[in-house]
Amino acid sequence: MDQLWANRAASAEAAIAKRHLRRLWGLPATQLGVVSWPSTRRDRWFGTWHYWWQAHLLDCLVDAQVRDPQPTRLSEIKRQIRGHRLRNNGRWTNSYYDDMAWLALALERAQRLAGADRSRALRTLCDQFVTAWVPEDGGGIPWRKQDQFFNAPANGPAGIFLARYDDRLRRAQQMADWIDETLIDPETHLVFDGIKAGSLVRAQYTYCQGVVLGLEVELSARTTDDRHPERVRRLVAAIGEHMAPDGVLNGTGGGDGGLFAGITARYLALAATDLPGEAAQDTRDAARAIVLASAHAAWDNRQSVDGLPLFGPSWGSTADIPTAGGGQAQFVEGAVNSSQTPERDLSVQLSGWMLMEAAHTVTA
Repeated sequence: MDQLWANRAASAEAAIAKRHLRRLWGLPATQLGVVSWPSTRRDRWFGTWHYWWQAHLLDCLVDAQVRDPQPTRLSEIKRQIRGHRLRNNGRWTNSYYDDMAWLALALERAQRLAGADRSRALRTLCDQFVTAWVPEDGGGIPWRKQDQFFNAPANGPAGIFLARYDDRLRRAQQMADWIDETLIDPETHLVFDGIKAGSLVRAQYTYCQGVVLGLEVELSARTTDDRHPERVRRLVAAIGEHMAPDGVLNGTGGGDGGLFAGITARYLALAATDLPGEAAQDTRDAARAIVLASAHAAWDNRQSVDGLPLFGPSWGSTADIPTAGGGQAQFVEGAVNSSQTPERDLSVQLSGWMLMEAAHTVTA
């Protein structure tokens, strides 16, 4: 079974490579993902690039390197990292803590699992999260600088990174406790989006569940504190009940939403492989089942273009092949909206690739 998913993950990787990967502005030893396919000239020249989408592209490349180590892919990982920094005006940081957390997670994995050393970048990003912690303002860390919105998409991935990097477990636990006290729906046990100027933002997105799940799994594996495995059990059950009808994770369209289900699948896979303890077997099995049901559905509903998969934004529905016409993804008020045909967005295709890698992880 693991070879089946290894082959499908390799096909998803090849599809991204063929349709999306290009040198940044023609510069040697660089690479980024073009944000659309079919693409516009502006996108091919990286007039648009979306920092956090590129961080997930890097994370998927690391997944692939773990699955099938290749010297050529290690070079690709290094090109992606270099391209990211150059396109970000020679810096690692930006104004959004969730963006920086995604890059930090991908760079930490690239260093630990693939040998692409970026110690200085990791120290720079770590400092951002440590100094942004403001419990006196109601946080958590905020979504972005000079903002009073404290949300799961920033605190979840930043907490996972801090647990993994430099062993900052105490702060990671504080972040997990803040989320548990502030953002858990008492009725469904799902994670609310955040808290803004003291008011709860009650939206419930798949990726909020995913990042909190990842944080609690990381703390379950690294501490002896019973509250973390219990939170994992509760959240996996809530995802299964409310966000995975028929066992398949809900889609959230294109744009930024295109990444949400893939992120959730990544951390469900982490729960399936890394949650410790004999008592947690049912939770591990439940997490694994959602990953595999979602992966089967996404694969069965894909389109094939030039022999390579094209995934849809909702894995339970047949994918559409995008064309060069129609409205494109737009950046509005800190978020990227979907293209008219969501399949056109790199985010949607990365999510499919991430899911295939997750399925391989839980069957390997």
